[in-house]
Amino acid sequence: MERIKINLPENFSFSTSINIRITDINYGGHVGNDSFLSLIHEARQQFLNHHGYSELDFAGAALIMTDVAVEYKQELSYGDIVIISVTATGFDRLGFDIFYKLEIAVDGKKMLVGKAKTGMLCFDYTNKKKVPIPVEAIKKLN
Repeated sequence: MERIKINLPENFSFSTSINIRITDINYGGHVGNDSFLSLIHEARQQFLNHHGYSELDFAGAALIMTDVAVEYKQELSYGDIVIISVTATGFDRLGFDIFYKLEIAVDGKKMLVGKAKTGMLCFDYTNKKKVPIPVEAIKKLN
């Protein structure tokens, strides 16, 4: 079986910490895949807010996710504090990629628990069409 391999960038421009809630835990006793996606969604929103943007107000455009890849490394459990590092790369005319590195602190050291990548496209929701990425946004996020 072929596995997804995400090659993370060396540098991340933003980091946030999120507590794992009981509602994030599935019947297997760990964070479920739906909650994992919610964690990266929250981290993406915080990353954009840090730069003065949101998914619906991105320097005059909006954003829509075109794809997502996740590589699980370790389980996350109730009470864990996950440190999510975020950065944007791969800018082209219409969009870019956002990478996520998820870690927890164990005995004073960071342990990788997951990686993710989302493809983000600039979009006009009113006219339901793709739009060019604003130059201002590339300068801020790059």
